[in-house]
Amino acid sequence: MGIKVLKFGGSSVADALQLQKVKKIVETDPERRFIVVSAPGKRFSDDSKITDLLYLCKTHIDNNLTAAHVFQVICDRYKMMEMNLGVDVNIDKELEIIRENLKPGVTSDYIASRGEYLCGKLAAAVLGFDFVDPAGLICFDERGRYLPDQTDSRLSAELKKHENAVIPGFYGSDMDGNIKTFSRGGSDITGSLVAKAVGADIYENWTDVSGFLMADPRIVPEAKPIKNITYKELRELSYMGASVLHEDAVFPAREANIPINIRNTNDPDDPGTIISDAPHENDSIITGIAGRRDFAVITLYKNMMNAEVGFVKRLLTILENNDVAFEHLPTGIDTVCVVVSQKQLEGKLQDLLDDIERRLSPDTIEVYHDMALIATVGTGMTRRPGVCAALFGALNDAGVNVRMIDQGSSEMNIIIGVENDSFETAISAIYKAFVK
Repeated sequence: MGIKVLKFGGSSVADALQLQKVKKIVETDPERRFIVVSAPGKRFSDDSKITDLLYLCKTHIDNNLTAAHVFQVICDRYKMMEMNLGVDVNIDKELEIIRENLKPGVTSDYIASRGEYLCGKLAAAVLGFDFVDPAGLICFDERGRYLPDQTDSRLSAELKKHENAVIPGFYGSDMDGNIKTFSRGGSDITGSLVAKAVGADIYENWTDVSGFLMADPRIVPEAKPIKNITYKELRELSYMGASVLHEDAVFPAREANIPINIRNTNDPDDPGTIISDAPHENDSIITGIAGRRDFAVITLYKNMMNAEVGFVKRLLTILENNDVAFEHLPTGIDTVCVVVSQKQLEGKLQDLLDDIERRLSPDTIEVYHDMALIATVGTGMTRRPGVCAALFGALNDAGVNVRMIDQGSSEMNIIIGVENDSFETAISAIYKAFVK
């Protein structure tokens, strides 16, 4: 029998009803043996996430205010879940232990982690699985830096003792036993680590969407789902602003060659999106479109620039000295463009331009503000003639003025720069050109 690791996000464990859905999903497949859970998320739009309430408790404590009323909201929610699920995990005792630890000096990591801890207790009881606390298994050093080798060794050794187990996401501990949390996408990371530790055949990441879409549905309401995507394509789309898994959550599974399947808890029959390095064929030439607004493009022109050794190196040194990171660096024979987030230039632009003038002596410098970058991504693009013609023809027909073009060496990504005002029009035009 194979092994599947499942991670359920906050919306998937928000209340007893959602946890019952989790139970049905797990019970439909005996290979679904290891379950990672987040803290309960919002039940409705104006609701609060448990983790946010726990952080609010910490804020009250740090400001010498009572956190009792906030913590009571948390207690009531978990007690209601225990009652509605018809299980007995002695949640009152668990909550009392946490209450006793809510005092000056308590760490944010400890407080925040208790959301996943309590949810893990409830999920284990509902499923009839063992509860495995990741403290002491997912390892950090005293400065909060994750220790991959120690984690893989300890987690693997412990999980071999369990046929089925629930593991809370988001946290582990340092070598002294102090609770430490991941900074972002914590439960996703835990799921990936567990998948690697047990040698899973697949890592199923269950959330409230049926995988990834080819474009932002707020811009393209008819955007189709992505059935298959490679890790490289995922990175390109993620970099350009698509809401996807954090890189740290992908790496352990990718390193172990374990596919990731994004699934919808509320629509479990939908196959979702498969992420892997395996070659794939989607219905479209492109895999997805993503973009971000609010960039500035600094364009330098200097005659015979290509013959001036070290020109670009000096330009990058100037950026570094002004603490400015760049996004892209398209070049020509006598021109070079630096694409920078406008936030990076706040209070720095004039000093940066003065340094460029003084050290590089360009013939002209032009700065274009309020630019947007749009990436069209797809491994299939490398094997199809006419992709660029179709893309730029569609933009021309839509009346979009392209101010910049950049294609990486991988040839799986064409990036264009347009004005902010043309952002949505451009994405919609590209989508319609390739997706029928």
